[in-house]
Amino acid sequence: MTVSRIVAGGVWFGLCLLAAADCAAGTSNSLLDISADGQLLACSNRDAGTVTLIQLPDLKKLREVPVGATPEGVTFLGDSHQVAVAVYGDDQIVLLDADTGETLHTIPVFDEPYGLVSSPDGRRLYATLDYPGQVVTIDVATAAVVAQHNAGSFLRGLALAGEPPRLYVTEYYTATVIALAPETGQILDRWPAASTDNLARQLIPHPRRPKLYVPHIRSRVTAVHGEGSIFPYLSVIDTRADQERRRTRIPMDAFLGNRVTANPWEVAVSADGRKLAIVFSGTNDMFVCDVVDDDYREVTYRGYVTLGHNPRAVRFSPDGLKLYVYNALDFELVAYDAESLRAAGKVAVCENPLGGQVLQGKRLFYSALPPMVGRRWISCSSCHPDGQPDGRTWHNPEGLRNTQSLAGLLDTHPIHWSADRDEVQDFEHTIRGPLMQGRGLIPGRVNESLAEPNAGRSAEADALAAYTNSHKFALSPHGKQGLSAEAARGRELFFSRETACASCHSGKLYTDSAPGPADKLVRHDVGTGQDDPTEKMGPAFDTPSLLGVYRTAPYLHHGRAATLEDVLTTCNPDDRHGKTSHLNPGQIADLVEFLKALPYAGDKP
Repeated sequence: MTVSRIVAGGVWFGLCLLAAADCAAGTSNSLLDISADGQLLACSNRDAGTVTLIQLPDLKKLREVPVGATPEGVTFLGDSHQVAVAVYGDDQIVLLDADTGETLHTIPVFDEPYGLVSSPDGRRLYATLDYPGQVVTIDVATAAVVAQHNAGSFLRGLALAGEPPRLYVTEYYTATVIALAPETGQILDRWPAASTDNLARQLIPHPRRPKLYVPHIRSRVTAVHGEGSIFPYLSVIDTRADQERRRTRIPMDAFLGNRVTANPWEVAVSADGRKLAIVFSGTNDMFVCDVVDDDYREVTYRGYVTLGHNPRAVRFSPDGLKLYVYNALDFELVAYDAESLRAAGKVAVCENPLGGQVLQGKRLFYSALPPMVGRRWISCSSCHPDGQPDGRTWHNPEGLRNTQSLAGLLDTHPIHWSADRDEVQDFEHTIRGPLMQGRGLIPGRVNESLAEPNAGRSAEADALAAYTNSHKFALSPHGKQGLSAEAARGRELFFSRETACASCHSGKLYTDSAPGPADKLVRHDVGTGQDDPTEKMGPAFDTPSLLGVYRTAPYLHHGRAATLEDVLTTCNPDDRHGKTSHLNPGQIADLVEFLKALPYAGDKP
């Protein structure tokens, strides 16, 4: 690899030569990566649990390798044909030989590896752990984690750039960008985002300018209409420490004659730094831009491409002549001519692993197009990407509502904090309402929630329900080895008559929520309904499951408990949410450790 660097004020300006053999493999996290010699492309298939290796430029599928549950980031190691993949659901990094498909090493990490990049020489591998917000360093020769550094909260995006090199990471829920020293983990710089910025899962450096590009959304929680709540953004980060304007936010919905796009997922920059592409997973499209070296406009419109279902990754070929797009819910990779933007070939990366009904439902869940949405602004996945919450508390017409995880939804009906829906098909009211403004999935009049069922009235609505109900609880990283001594003490407190926690959070799912007639639904007034003057449906609320609660902050229906400790103390002053006021700090800490461990080994539902 031939790369010249000029250092100015401690900040890099890279010059990547145009010849394919001279360009490094991915320097930022993605579901796609191309080997340094331009011969191979690796694609991470989240739903199939595999990585597919494709020969370039003829788009020949060479092999598909099983790696585990929900793989995410993938990267080639240096100039080799070794590939690393972050297996998010199995908490491990897998190293593969792309030429043979052989699994070389499986490296366990604490939890939820997401982004991956390699050092230029291939000797070091860096990964972000979404939870608990760490960056880990792996020595490739020994296949061992040699360092782990706390760097922020819920880290996903990851890039390696500069001379001396820096690691750049994004906080998923805040879109804050953080720079770290790779060897020590020392935080060198931060670029805070606006309070509304959300869901930043990737970033990529420019090869010759001191800029980083971050796709994300803006969540305006005070808006209850689709056209005012979710916005697509590209943030441009200026890495020079002496710049007054260090972060520029470009609204993508106003980029091309106010053409609305939804849910930006990944961005790519060509090796010569002249072109940028960004894919939108909600509206199934892509903008291709010219990069402008003016520190003001940053990018200008070049072209627009309609894509397949749920595009989640984009990469330029090393020579800049091709663009590769991964349409995740078509399970295929499509090549485009980077100049004309015409399709130049495609290849299936895997077979449909979901089945027909769940695939149809997942496409609807991610769609910001009719019939789900009227004006292209928002999809179900804008707030529940991959079934996870968005970390936001929304100012809904009924009051403040903290976004909940969809894990275990099938077994924890009724739905919503207010238990006002007893089936996913009732969300037809949301689809047709002010938030999504779609024409809907059910023909004719929709039955009221908690009344006659809407299930069975529309194949599309039933498919949406099948996907939405498919999300399962994952084993807590704090409970992989069972309960610690602290968590075991906390369990005794949880199930004691004195605290009475288990009187509501009962059974294997730690909830007494159960479907039934509207007048028989179980709700509890735990004293939080009076905290919100806008509340219309409280003060009694449905009991949420505590499984997976370790990663779903903030807590309570109004999101005012920042931590589990707050739930037990400052947000429970009258002991109406369990009797905890008599517990000492050590006992509170033990109780928190037990909650964090749910579900633990041997107790998983």
